[in-house]
Amino acid sequence: MQQDRESGQTTLLMALFLGTFLFAFVALGVDLGYMFRAKRMAQAAADAAALAAAEEAGDSTAEQNAAEAIARLNGFDTQATLNPATVKLNSPPTAGNYKTSAYIEAIVSKPIPTFFMGAVNHKATVVVAARAVAASGMTSPTCVCLQGGTGQDLYLDNNSTLTATGCGITVDSSSSNAVGVVNNSTVSAQSIGSISTNWYNSSNISNNASISSSTKIVQGISTACKPSMPAAPAYNTSQCTADPVNNHPNGGSTYSVGPGSANSTTQNGDLVCYSSLEVGKNNNSVTLNSGIYVINGGILRFYSKNGGYSNYGGNGVYFYLTNGATLTIDQGAIVNLTATTSGTYSGILLQQDTADTNTMTIEEGSYATFNGGIYAPDAAIAIQSGSGSTVNGPVVAKSLSIDEGGSLTSTPVSNLGTMNLSVAKIAE
Repeated sequence: MQQDRESGQTTLLMALFLGTFLFAFVALGVDLGYMFRAKRMAQAAADAAALAAAEEAGDSTAEQNAAEAIARLNGFDTQATLNPATVKLNSPPTAGNYKTSAYIEAIVSKPIPTFFMGAVNHKATVVVAARAVAASGMTSPTCVCLQGGTGQDLYLDNNSTLTATGCGITVDSSSSNAVGVVNNSTVSAQSIGSISTNWYNSSNISNNASISSSTKIVQGISTACKPSMPAAPAYNTSQCTADPVNNHPNGGSTYSVGPGSANSTTQNGDLVCYSSLEVGKNNNSVTLNSGIYVINGGILRFYSKNGGYSNYGGNGVYFYLTNGATLTIDQGAIVNLTATTSGTYSGILLQQDTADTNTMTIEEGSYATFNGGIYAPDAAIAIQSGSGSTVNGPVVAKSLSIDEGGSLTSTPVSNLGTMNLSVAKIAE
């Protein structure tokens, strides 16, 4: 009997041992499975964090905020009360094949609770980490900057076109109608970005109008396009003269205007100031000498000239419109101007005083080639029916409207700001 009792006790002990072993084995399997799952989640969070940071490349605060926000959505919350995650960003990456500033590394980690290990060796958590590297998002240089904070900054109607070649359009308006493209009009650009979060809709892009499929639409941008304006040229108002056209009343005359010309007072070596300047009026043949032109309070106007261009010369010129001065290019006018390539106003063709709100108008059937930028931050630019304008440089205005088959082409000779197009890609 004693032997039977001992045998029964042995069997019980073996059963308990086997049960404990099986439980431990199962618990270990649960721990390992849980950690493998956590590792996969960490990798997904790291991939997402790297992409989000790369899309905000250039702004370290925005990079970190974006990375932490997307990691949180993937189960790695840096603000959790219990076992918070960490998201570490490095640019350039600290390891791997892409150690340049064009790439961003995200390392995501988090303490993971265990079952068996915590019971056996008091190690209640194990840190699970993953790493990913993403290429920074492609950027778009801005060449059309529209600064109206509210209302419709950009409007195209009736078969009009706007082409931003190799560059983008930035619209500062926060209104729901910030951009309007209607009635068979088209916009083609590398990007269109607006502070407004809801302008891209069927009400604003309507009646067979379109924005090209290659144009990246970015709504709700955080940074307005506010390039700094060059300082106004220094000039003596008492030496501003009347328009030389007043000395050629019968028309059909040939003469020059600008620095060094007759009936003009040259200041500072290369500056003239006119109360107004009308080029090509009465079929005159007017040559624009190179230099700085200040239009003080009057009009800068280019007329249609029979059988030729509205102006001759016009190379190396800079026009500054102030005290309510306006620009008008008349119906049928053909204007060709090229900015200076050196000095303070290099690359700038037309600048309107920031206090001047008068609209710059390009009228019906005219053709303007501006080899240089247009800066009119508080004014509207209106391009009317059948007019074609090419601006080999940036355009800064409060608003831009193109109507009745008018067209504008702008190119990025200089960059008014860079917009990230959020097209980052995982590299490793």
